[in-house]
Amino acid sequence: MTPPNDKSPLRSETPYERLKELMTRLRRDCPWDSQQSFETIAPYTIEEAYEVDDAIARKDMGELREELGDLLFQVVFHAKLAEEENAFTMDDVTNGLVDKMVRRHPHVFGDAESDALDINWEKMKAAERKAKGQTSRLDGVALGLPALLRAFKLQKRAAKAGFDWPDVAPVWDKLDEETEEVKAAIASGSPTEIEDEIGDMFFTLVNLSRKLKVDPEIALRKANSKFTTRFNAVESAAESGTGKSLDDYTLEEMEALWQKAKAD
Repeated sequence: MTPPNDKSPLRSETPYERLKELMTRLRRDCPWDSQQSFETIAPYTIEEAYEVDDAIARKDMGELREELGDLLFQVVFHAKLAEEENAFTMDDVTNGLVDKMVRRHPHVFGDAESDALDINWEKMKAAERKAKGQTSRLDGVALGLPALLRAFKLQKRAAKAGFDWPDVAPVWDKLDEETEEVKAAIASGSPTEIEDEIGDMFFTLVNLSRKLKVDPEIALRKANSKFTTRFNAVESAAESGTGKSLDDYTLEEMEALWQKAKAD
């Protein structure tokens, strides 16, 4: 056991054991790490997951390796906090993961046929939710997910129970209905009603995406990226060599630059 505040290198030999030793040392000797909790670390865990996704989107393998390490550190950090509370250990996390994956892949580790995988997977997931005391098919869809993605997952869960429109046509009708309700809410002047109806419209748009087999999260990310590229082009055209700021342009002038950016 390394004594407190010992500055010696890590003694463990395998990568897994070095990582666990690192976490033990940090929790004991680092003024910042030693003060953290599940609640304070959780935002960093979410942030690291997004940074992994960003590295994948940019196809940067060097950064992906680094970001996966940062995300793994978050897992180890949470496991160490749990160990200190005598709840579970990192070994429990890894063993539980392996056991679950073996259980969920009977076509690899058992006698099931791969063509029955979808049915088996849903049955296993349902059994696991029941074992956890989750009574609704919607239980287990994480509250911390981005709202757009959570709506998508909630709708998919409900659809698997048969609670779904047969095709896209009724969704268009629902979108028209929600549009009129948003207009009515705006006319009422009630911020609460406007918020509620805008939320319903978003939920219906997610449903439309799902029926058209489009991932709404990916679609919106692409729209965000497209907007960023075009707006940057507008800024560059407005300010390059003109001695002016974009703020000096009228809306009509900015719209003309925007249309040019779209055409390029």
